[in-house]
Amino acid sequence: MLRVYNTLTRKTEDFQTLEPGKVRMYVCGVTVYNDAHVGHAMSALVFDVIRRYLEYRGYNVKHVMNFTDVDDKIINRANQLGEDPLRLAQRYIDDYRQNLTDLNVLPATSNPRATQTMTEILSMIRGLIEKGYAYPAPNGDVYFRVTKDADYGKLSGRRIEDMQAGARIEVEELKEHPMDFALWKAAKPGEPAWDSPWGKGRPGWHIECSAMNLAEFGEQIDIHGGGNDLVFPHHENEIAQSECFTGKPFSRYWMHNGMLQLGGEKMSKSLGNIVSIKEFLSRREADVMRMLVLNGSYRAPLMFNEETLDSAEKGLERLKSGLRPAAPSASGLSTEAASALATLSEATQQAFTDSMDNDFNSSGALAALFELVRAINTARDAGAKDEQLAPARSTLRTLAGVLGLRLAEKKSSGDADRFVDLLVEVRTEARKQKNWAMSDLIRDRLKELGVVIEDGKDGTIWHW
Repeated sequence: MLRVYNTLTRKTEDFQTLEPGKVRMYVCGVTVYNDAHVGHAMSALVFDVIRRYLEYRGYNVKHVMNFTDVDDKIINRANQLGEDPLRLAQRYIDDYRQNLTDLNVLPATSNPRATQTMTEILSMIRGLIEKGYAYPAPNGDVYFRVTKDADYGKLSGRRIEDMQAGARIEVEELKEHPMDFALWKAAKPGEPAWDSPWGKGRPGWHIECSAMNLAEFGEQIDIHGGGNDLVFPHHENEIAQSECFTGKPFSRYWMHNGMLQLGGEKMSKSLGNIVSIKEFLSRREADVMRMLVLNGSYRAPLMFNEETLDSAEKGLERLKSGLRPAAPSASGLSTEAASALATLSEATQQAFTDSMDNDFNSSGALAALFELVRAINTARDAGAKDEQLAPARSTLRTLAGVLGLRLAEKKSSGDADRFVDLLVEVRTEARKQKNWAMSDLIRDRLKELGVVIEDGKDGTIWHW
């Protein structure tokens, strides 16, 4: 049975959905005020792998990822650029969609936006006021009353008393309690604003996701995901307002990915240590970023530097090596050797599933694929023909696809391929003449251009 770590209970639990065979999964998306960075890519890739595996296991997954398209950051950025905030948000939404396509992230079933969910937001705020969980302030703000919710703090494990003692927040006259949070913010001059019973304004950040969940799924969901920096206050506040509004448990499983770190610090715009997704993809292929994520636990911090990226790239090339063609002169495997490869291919599928069923242990799943690749390469070196390798390669492609890996060879023009063929031919002649210096020079220079040469007993083969 699939088992999943639940942030709410701090336990790994059997995965059981509200409806058999169906998964309702909501993942917090980005606030669209600047180029998305590789930290955003990490979260998107984690939940893309989770979704792909759930679908591989036979679940029908409805995956919702929102866009926060009205927010202080968006307004401030738009003011800096002299641009309309909603147009700026749309521009960055379009950019992020392209980023996700380039990263081979499956499109979400739905991408709701705060500005398109205003009716549901206002309805939810009214309901919370009527139930006594929220109150309007004289200036038109509306706040959630944290002391009214006996369970407040259950996701993060924080107590209101401790939060109040440690909070560097002056008690605002408008609030009853310093930890009360805004559900509605009164409009300021020049800001986007919507009509409400409390005057013109815009929603607070937390209420947006609760209202979008309610609009997309109803009162309950199976998985709520996001980065672990969202546990408090965002997800804590989501639980509070959603469960106080509906009177039902909100999400069965809360799943959080670890943070991407650069030089030991979390990557974020506020720290100014970001690498945009565009910048990364200009230097590395998308599968390298995915391999970096797959190599570790999705819940752990992930170090992002040239060393870890190089390691991910080498792992990727190792997987690709299992798809390289047999030598033209291959004589074929014995019946026993071919049978052993088929048996290992079946065992790989079981090992892959066993690992992924253990809280999406992608590093264990990769280990199973590497073992299969080793067997494929050994068989090819032993003279296996392509038709004998085909079933194992099909397993490799299928399971790599479950992880979202494309394993595509770098493309080149036909002219470039012909030049490489010529250089490999020259190198082969140099080797016959024992001109090792020339042979090594050609090999090394081709490697700099992205060409890998492999010398075997049946001759030399190359690939991009």
